[in-house]
Amino acid sequence: MALPRRENERSMNEELRPRLNPLRSAPNLLTLIRICLAPFLVVAILENHYLLSFWLFLSAGLTDALDGALARWLKQRSVLGQYLDPVADKLLLSTLFLVLLYKGLMPTTVAVLVFGRDLAILIVAALLYAAVGRREFHPSLLGKANTLMQIAAVTAVLLHQLVATPWIGAARKATLKATVLFTVISGLHYAWSVSRRGGSTMIRGSSPSKY
Repeated sequence: MALPRRENERSMNEELRPRLNPLRSAPNLLTLIRICLAPFLVVAILENHYLLSFWLFLSAGLTDALDGALARWLKQRSVLGQYLDPVADKLLLSTLFLVLLYKGLMPTTVAVLVFGRDLAILIVAALLYAAVGRREFHPSLLGKANTLMQIAAVTAVLLHQLVATPWIGAARKATLKATVLFTVISGLHYAWSVSRRGGSTMIRGSSPSKY
């Protein structure tokens, strides 16, 4: 009778191990790597090492693409990852927009809109978390489009410092305008979504989408 009991205890420990050690999963490790790249990117830009900053930013974007793919393929989705991934994206992109603004490479309007929107969403998310508790996060199309435009804008700005060709300059202007457009639209959509579902969220504990 002791042998089946030990096997049951072992199986229970194996089931609990991923929940007790979510940081060991590959997607979360990639997200943590993206967070760790942020200070190196900031230093590279401040010291005018734009080639290095360009490749560091591409590496960060690669980890962003891989962590989601691995989470689906390896079935390693976790509650920590659902919170950590959007925080890593907003931390990296908002910081880069402010640093590029400081260097005179990012228009003030674009940087203020991006940083203000992300800061407002993080504050609202924290308030909803405190009021409702744990929730699941699901990406929205507008949120994905807005993040994609921000990545494209930062890439174009950094690339323009390396190769100042007319088509890169045009791409820089286009991506910055698209970033402003999607920042405003996604921000308004987020506010509408929160106001529309705020009452039902407080009652049922349902989750707003990730933007």
